[in-house]
Amino acid sequence: MNHSRRTRGPRVACFSFLALLLAGLALAGCGKNEPRADITIINGAEPESLDPAIITGQPDGRVAGALFEGLTRLNAKTATPEPALAQRWEISPDGKVFTFHLRTNAVWSTGGPITAEDVVYSWRRVVDPLTASDYAGQLFLVKNAEEINTGKIKDLAALGAHVIDSHTLRVELIAPATFFLDLCAFRTLAVVPRAAIEKHGDQWIMMRPLPTSGPYTLDAWRIRDKIRVRKNPLHWDAANVLNEVVDFLPVESPNTALNLYESGSADIIWDKGLVPTELLDVLRRRPDCHNFDYLGTYFYRYNVTHKPFDDPRVRKALALAVDKRRLVERITRAGEKTASHLTPPGTANYTAPEGLGHDVALAKKLLAEAGFPDGKGFPPFQYLYNSSKLHEQIAVELQQMWKETLGLKMELRQTEWKVYLAEQSNKNYHLCRSSWIGDYNDPNTFLDMFMSNNGNNRTGWANPRYDQLIRDANQETDVKRRAALLGEAEALLIRDGLPIVPLYFYVGVTFYDPKKIEGIYSNVLDEHPIYTIRKRR
Repeated sequence: MNHSRRTRGPRVACFSFLALLLAGLALAGCGKNEPRADITIINGAEPESLDPAIITGQPDGRVAGALFEGLTRLNAKTATPEPALAQRWEISPDGKVFTFHLRTNAVWSTGGPITAEDVVYSWRRVVDPLTASDYAGQLFLVKNAEEINTGKIKDLAALGAHVIDSHTLRVELIAPATFFLDLCAFRTLAVVPRAAIEKHGDQWIMMRPLPTSGPYTLDAWRIRDKIRVRKNPLHWDAANVLNEVVDFLPVESPNTALNLYESGSADIIWDKGLVPTELLDVLRRRPDCHNFDYLGTYFYRYNVTHKPFDDPRVRKALALAVDKRRLVERITRAGEKTASHLTPPGTANYTAPEGLGHDVALAKKLLAEAGFPDGKGFPPFQYLYNSSKLHEQIAVELQQMWKETLGLKMELRQTEWKVYLAEQSNKNYHLCRSSWIGDYNDPNTFLDMFMSNNGNNRTGWANPRYDQLIRDANQETDVKRRAALLGEAEALLIRDGLPIVPLYFYVGVTFYDPKKIEGIYSNVLDEHPIYTIRKRR
């Protein structure tokens, strides 16, 4: 999932601005005098949406994951799938048919059973082209999902998810997938309330009370203030939800975030991008700073539809001129490893191919071959990034590198979060900073987003050979042959096509006082369910 994320068109963009503004009134709670939440979290950017089919970012996903649940959920300690709305399931001998049995005590927060019909509706809505879900590809392993999403099949009922009875559904896959149960835990596949959506349309997330399928209900959403969620007493696992009220604060300023945390106004800061980087060396030595490796990569994208970045030689020249070690040693300083490939080390059953290194001489040669010797005649270009001191520092460093080595002039373009997402979505950029966190522990979560029809591609790059390799890999049952196909695809991405340039692999940094807070566990997906967190007594 996008580390820090997209709008999808005029219909939803309008909703994102106007309806969220109204949310400050429609979903306002008690105001300034309300009691403090049990847990207060510095959550990063203001969420773009809380609709599971629409969200693409971690700030959005943390809240949406508290409100809505899928057939499975990820274990807080291991990040492996476990039963959620589905109590149990059977898998056919060929691994292509899953039969899920829903809990009879799974109900909406507003009352009424959660049924197999609700699950099928939610999944059909994701692949419906009218929804414009960036994450529709998460369902492409389900029979006919891709064909529906691309318009080849018009009938949503053709999706390979079928109601057997009110608490049983059968899912047909196009190929066996060892990670399908992980996908069922992903937020895009969460179960959403059909009646609310059909009545209120795009603004359904603003209705109150909002019917939720997860462990919390939406108590308040006040723009630039907080999102407050409250324990859902009707949730099937309510007895194991360890807190009553949780606040998510939309804070992007590292100084503000650290001040709130140090003053006791917040209990948790989710990542190091939300603390001043110049203080990291000191903060990392404190017992409330928790470091761990996880599956995440920081990179930048090219818009290959803009000249001169439509020329692979230009893209490769800029990539070769980047000294990634400077970035991790001068700026990030949390023990990050430089990245030459997209898929991080530690991804299950896969070793990524090596990509490009640092070679200024070759970079200059390629730029000259593309018609820009010593950078002469190269047009000014922009680097887009969202408001964050870390992103700004990296942008400045890249700007200096390309000026020093290639003689190129790059302008920096910083925007607030929603503008950044919209510009990236509309391909109104030359280069832009990006990142990705694994949605599940498999290389497919990193590689399928650069397929031609994936909503998260956003580079304009399309390669039929790459698309076919990913499709072939996801129908291959032999682990080694599948890894080889994915490796061939990734080599195309990072050596030849180069719509992206990986810079470094993430190191997780979370701030909380272990003497006061418990229930947060390190795992490879940086996945921390809210319901397991509580204050120590």
